[in-house]
Amino acid sequence: MFRALATAASGMQAQQTRLDVTANNIANVSTNGFKKSRAEFADLMYQTTRPAGAPTGAGTTAPSGLEVGLGVRVASTQRFQTQGDMHQTNNPLDVAIEGNGFFAVQLPSGDIGYTRNGSFQLDPEGRLVTTEGYPLAGDISVPAEATAVSIAADGTVSAIVPGDPQPQNIGQLELASFANPGGLEPLGKTLFRESGASGAVVMGAPGTGGTGGLMQGSIESSNVSVVEEMIDLISGQRAYEVNSRVIKAADEMLGQTAQLR
Repeated sequence: MFRALATAASGMQAQQTRLDVTANNIANVSTNGFKKSRAEFADLMYQTTRPAGAPTGAGTTAPSGLEVGLGVRVASTQRFQTQGDMHQTNNPLDVAIEGNGFFAVQLPSGDIGYTRNGSFQLDPEGRLVTTEGYPLAGDISVPAEATAVSIAADGTVSAIVPGDPQPQNIGQLELASFANPGGLEPLGKTLFRESGASGAVVMGAPGTGGTGGLMQGSIESSNVSVVEEMIDLISGQRAYEVNSRVIKAADEMLGQTAQLR
């Protein structure tokens, strides 16, 4: 019964983490470029009283063992890098990735961060930057006198300036790809960083090396489905409630044992 208390408590702790992950998904349902996560569980070690195959008599063995599990733990949080819905904004500086890949941005620390949020703006120097002010890797600058900016599906960035009927090529957007994008380290602000689990970054033009194309005037929303998260929320809540009932049952059994004469 004491073991049941600890086992049920581990289940309640695991479900609490599950609800925490679900709550974060729901909170970021309107965050551009956000990727949802899911808590993954693993059972704990087992207390083996009799192993499978142990002798039970002359020439006979047990077909199954006698083991009692000691609970559950949260093994990992898996992040899903699936495509989010596309929303047309008609803003020429909004760019969505249609397929795989990440935008590379320069962080204040000097490191390179990666994001799916293509809601870009211009800083005082005319550089394309994120909403946090981080410039895109490659320092693409739009001339101050430009009247229009065009970003092609292959990443070619051009601008129309007065007196020149032909668009001027002002840079090339590249996308980053990883062997295991789910292993990227989240930094917050829809940014990720390369890790040992993600593999080395591979940079290339959009549409090459397995990366998707770019769609100007659109933005990628989060890949969170509110309906799925609500179902997961109810499931986690019920699992938490059942574990609490196990603790209550074990407590009642201990109470009855204490009353024995």
